[in-house]
Amino acid sequence: MNDTKKYGKTKFACYLGFITQAISANFAPLLFLNFHKSYGLPFSELALIPIVFYVTQLIVDFACVKASDKIGYRVCIVVSEITSAAGLAGLAFVPEWFSSRLIGILICVAIYAVGSGLIEVLCSPIIEACPFENKSKMMSLLHSFYCWGAVGVIVGSTLFFYAFGTANWRVLACLWALIPLFNISNFATCPIEPIVEHGKGMKTGRLLKMKKFWVFIILMICAGASEVTMAQWASAFVESALQVPKVWGDLAGPCGFAVFMGLARVLYGKFGEKIDLGKFMIISGLLCFASYLLTALAKIPVMGLIGCMTCGFSVGVMWPGSISISSKAIPTGGTAMFAFLALAGDIGGTVGPAIVGNVSELSGNNLQSGVLAGIGFPLVLIICVILARRMNQRTAERKT
Repeated sequence: MNDTKKYGKTKFACYLGFITQAISANFAPLLFLNFHKSYGLPFSELALIPIVFYVTQLIVDFACVKASDKIGYRVCIVVSEITSAAGLAGLAFVPEWFSSRLIGILICVAIYAVGSGLIEVLCSPIIEACPFENKSKMMSLLHSFYCWGAVGVIVGSTLFFYAFGTANWRVLACLWALIPLFNISNFATCPIEPIVEHGKGMKTGRLLKMKKFWVFIILMICAGASEVTMAQWASAFVESALQVPKVWGDLAGPCGFAVFMGLARVLYGKFGEKIDLGKFMIISGLLCFASYLLTALAKIPVMGLIGCMTCGFSVGVMWPGSISISSKAIPTGGTAMFAFLALAGDIGGTVGPAIVGNVSELSGNNLQSGVLAGIGFPLVLIICVILARRMNQRTAERKT
């Protein structure tokens, strides 16, 4: 049996893992307007949903710096599927147990966020450790499955709501929970290798003292904020600010965002060897800035929808690209580095949507003003990429 066949099940399990993460991250935001109308929750409170989701992931990311190596990748990744399934299914029942529906929702969000955090930290190093020939291609393809998962949950949910109404969203929550439930057996039986040989990984203290490491951390924060801010608020923005009907708004807004993000990752996965990743990320940052600006200032709905979709393409390579740049610059970073990078991405994913929600609330529930507040993240990302390129050039010059 060759390595491709041997690790095929590992690859499939990780693909489903990222699809599970996409369901966890994108299902609840599709219900923001429904929660707002049926439960009377204001936008400022709805902003707590992505905050709790990403703060929980932050905690999990931090815990994984050392815990995953001690407990073992297999146990942790199986737990990720169990908690993901439990949290998603719990959305259908737990909120009804509390007088404040928000508390029940946030409990379930925190449970499946544990699973999402574990998936985020572990799937990338699991694939990196497999003996595939082109690691950067496999990493980009792996992250593209998050996009296809997002497309699937948006299209699937939209069709379900169109056929059965948003009032039956609890049934759909249970249906989405079946995917991580099925994936438990895949992770329990697939081959999993360590990312760095025992005793050869860089110590956390040494990693934290490296200047380039902190540039990568800020880079990941901006990548996470640039991506997640638009992804989390696209559905509510298109329906509320652009006055587009929910069915078409979700398909053209958040779904279009996810499709174009996935296309960017697939294209880089196919042609990445011919592309300068640093230059590509700088161009992506500029396009992201323009996309946020177009979306926020659009007076015609179709222009706002175009802004959402082009933003998806612009952020496509930011997250996996940041990981690739970091792992190439610090090859012995090990699990700790992957965990810290995931931690940084989740910080961005927490801060970005929170800024949009609160700025929108302060401006009289004007989501366009909130989206406009997110334009700074891609600009800082560009600066970090330039700094990283200069630092790597200096390192290469010293070696020669």
